[in-house]
Amino acid sequence: MLSPVQSRLIDRAAGNAVRHGYFTRRGGVSEGIYAGLNVGLGSADEKERVVENRARVSRWFDAAPDRLATVHQIHSPDVFTANGSYAGERPQADALVTATPGLVLGVLTADCGPVLFADTKAGVVGAAHAGWKGTLAGVLENTIAAMEALGASRNNIVACLGPSISRRHYEVGPEFVERFIGTKPAYADFFSPSERQGHAMFDLPGLTLRRLAEAGIEAENLDICTYPAEADYFSYRRTVHRNEPDYGRQISAIMIRD
Repeated sequence: MLSPVQSRLIDRAAGNAVRHGYFTRRGGVSEGIYAGLNVGLGSADEKERVVENRARVSRWFDAAPDRLATVHQIHSPDVFTANGSYAGERPQADALVTATPGLVLGVLTADCGPVLFADTKAGVVGAAHAGWKGTLAGVLENTIAAMEALGASRNNIVACLGPSISRRHYEVGPEFVERFIGTKPAYADFFSPSERQGHAMFDLPGLTLRRLAEAGIEAENLDICTYPAEADYFSYRRTVHRNEPDYGRQISAIMIRD
């Protein structure tokens, strides 16, 4: 049985006009290191299992499998606008927006931040895969702009950051810190000393929420860390630390109801 987490902010703003969920790994058919609801077509999991997992997500939305729209994520600031002619394409991008009812927008994550957006007054929704590269490059702001191009107003857009890796489990090297502070000195706020000399712990959720606030968007943080919650979430960093060969991806998705 699928057990997605939901945003109170989006529910309060959208009512019955929008359905959304931050899905866990529970309720899927994959096995082994992918056990559960692995929806990653780019993983080495058996494709038939991934397709069935994605179909289960679609059915949760009462949508056909071909109505689940995702992109080929490349840690970019690029946004894909999906409309009524959507035919299953997966362009290289890291966010999607639509004003088409019945089309499910999904982003895949395994530590990066899934951000869902909704403006129900305009009937526009969005979903963004916000890793550090995309967030720094502007994927959140570009998603908002793409929603505005469909008629949304940032005064009416609400957003929620779903399960992602927390500062406690995200250690980075000195060159990483220098890149951020070189971009904006105030970004020093998102780093704290780690136990290793010259390294730091990075607050990706903090950066995400600040970028949304600076863009004028009311946002919620589910405050769920993917790294320690193995029963519920895949984690790229946890996989690396265990020297495992691959990892699954969970999905966060949103749809304007018909």
